[in-house]
Amino acid sequence: MDDLMVRGVAAGGLIRACAAVTTGLVEEARVRHKTEPTATAALGRVLTGAALLTSGLKEHDTITLRVLGDGPLGAIVATADAHGNIRGYVQNPEVNLPPAGPGKLDVGLAVGKNGFLHITKDLGLKEPYTGSVPLRTGEIGDDLAAYFLVSEQVPSAVNLGVLVNPDGTVQSSGGYLIQLMPGVKDEQIEEIENIIYSLQPISTLVSIGWGPRRILEEILGHLDFKQLEETELRFKCKCSRERLETVLISLGKEEIESILALEGEAEVKCHFCGEVYRFNRHELEKIKEAAVSLK
Repeated sequence: MDDLMVRGVAAGGLIRACAAVTTGLVEEARVRHKTEPTATAALGRVLTGAALLTSGLKEHDTITLRVLGDGPLGAIVATADAHGNIRGYVQNPEVNLPPAGPGKLDVGLAVGKNGFLHITKDLGLKEPYTGSVPLRTGEIGDDLAAYFLVSEQVPSAVNLGVLVNPDGTVQSSGGYLIQLMPGVKDEQIEEIENIIYSLQPISTLVSIGWGPRRILEEILGHLDFKQLEETELRFKCKCSRERLETVLISLGKEEIESILALEGEAEVKCHFCGEVYRFNRHELEKIKEAAVSLK
């Protein structure tokens, strides 16, 4: 199944919802960053959460989700745009903890309960907007739901999940976001809650072939769910050799001379995708000249 996000409404527009299958992009992130299973699950949830947050973004808008807990994983960061391009990383990809229960990776302990979740929206204005909430559980889905309630006053159900195979590869990954606008009836909320509680974990649903639309129809079909949009998702980074050259130039003449003297070459790694760019002595000499000309 291809990575895909579906967005729609129910109850005459009083309920907004989106769901995503992200198995492929989370597996690519695992390969790129060489994550261990617990780190894979945590990074996968953040990547999926970032995908869901793009619902409603316009052409050049971007959103960045940062989870900064006091657990061994350190920072987990993902950035996504309106076109389904998502990239991200976890600070300590080698972290792997004992399971919290049968088939349940202990993401909450690995992330930590003390810290913050930050969401930065770059909507093309003078300054990006950042909203923050303290972490509640470190499970990420619960923390995102808390963000929507506290920062945007929108009651929300957020479910994120990643199923990791015994060999460490990603079997399935996905998530959904359901948001209740003013006017939704109490009995409708109760019906939605009962359906959600009766469903298998989102990662299991994806693993047995459920797509985003089926997930949303299962939860909201009785409230006349209508699909509005479908977006293909992919892991895609903005880094390039030219961008990394600019980073090296910004180091200045003295720092580049030091690299030339000590190493004779430079190796620069992109945090977001793990791509490594190498610059030989000749290239560094040209970069040094560019740094001098900027003065």
